[in-house]
Amino acid sequence: MKALKAILIGAGNRGITYTDQMANMPEKYEVIAVAEPVESRREYIKNKHSISDEMCFSDWKDLLALGKIADFAIIATMDRMHFEPCMNAIAAGYDILLEKPVCPSPQECMKIADAAEKKGVKIVVCHVLRYTPLFMTIKDLIDNGRIGKVMSINHEECVGNIHQSHSFVRGNWGNSGRSSCMLLQKSCHDMDILQWLIGTELKKVQSFGMLSYFKEENAPKDAPEFCIEGCPQGDKCPYNAVNVYLNNEGKHWRDWFRSACTHMADPTDSDVKKAISTTQYGKCVFKCDNDVVDHQTVNLLFEGDVTVTFTMNAFNKGGRFIHIMGTKGEIRAALDGETPITLYDFEQDETTQVPMMSADGITGGHGGGDEGIVMALYDYLTDNYTGKSISDIRTSCNNHLIAFAAEKARETGTVVDFDEYLKTVR
Repeated sequence: MKALKAILIGAGNRGITYTDQMANMPEKYEVIAVAEPVESRREYIKNKHSISDEMCFSDWKDLLALGKIADFAIIATMDRMHFEPCMNAIAAGYDILLEKPVCPSPQECMKIADAAEKKGVKIVVCHVLRYTPLFMTIKDLIDNGRIGKVMSINHEECVGNIHQSHSFVRGNWGNSGRSSCMLLQKSCHDMDILQWLIGTELKKVQSFGMLSYFKEENAPKDAPEFCIEGCPQGDKCPYNAVNVYLNNEGKHWRDWFRSACTHMADPTDSDVKKAISTTQYGKCVFKCDNDVVDHQTVNLLFEGDVTVTFTMNAFNKGGRFIHIMGTKGEIRAALDGETPITLYDFEQDETTQVPMMSADGITGGHGGGDEGIVMALYDYLTDNYTGKSISDIRTSCNNHLIAFAAEKARETGTVVDFDEYLKTVR
């Protein structure tokens, strides 16, 4: 078995996640270079993968200037920094593992797909839900006709109130000008998974959504700019930055949040205190510069008269929940680590629990999807892939366009005809 050589561009949370998985598969992968402007993160990758000093860069341009020195590139920069390194990596002949979303504009998405097809390189977009045991099992149930023809799907993305406050109020993705619209950055996963499960093309889309809660008019009376300055409601507020980032020992998201707010791989309490005293991560959640929605509903009509209702909402514990209704039965499932898949069969008039096809990695990130995509990537790049999860870059970009069309529908208050929308971006 040949180990594939990889270069990493962007060593934030997602870049570290994928390369950490690769470090657990040394027979398949070798990370040989990194480009990352934050020194502590660059050092983490260097030490984790025993990379030489001369192969560590602060600027991706210096790394790609070396030409093609590896089998593939991992691009996990911020959303608005995907396009240029991706286009340059394509030109150099790299296959690519590209963090989602592909780009924050439909035109850039299409340009990447066009360039990849022209050059003949493979790009795998990190739609990690496709690689979870949960959704792979559901896909097989549908493809095997267990519920007949799919007629309707109700799907919920429960973002989680703390995740919303961290990533989409205080964090990198709270302002659409810095990143992109909420539906694209958080739910392009879901637009992709819905089209994958249904298997036909979108026809029409309608959407409603707004930012209603996380804004200044809802701030407690006399609340300071920074939580650490002492808020009269601090003891009761679930978003108190002191509790979220300094306390809550043992919470599964604590270390990830601390790393994100300090831009350090392994921050100390002192590092965290400095961050929540001087950066937006420490600000009152009602006094940040966020403008993305905190709740949104999308109605979709696919070919074959398949209707979908998708809801994304901040005001919950978190998780994904799906109800799929077909002509012979229905499936209910959740990506929450607790709820089993259940199938109700009309002919048998009985409900049964369906075991997932594999439990490997189910406790990992994104319900096992982070490990799943890294495992599938190797087979795909070595032309040995036989699964259903991986899609080509054109399919990924087309499914991104569902999110863009839904956002247009939300902004204009109209029902958007998808075929007509495609004419405006191609």
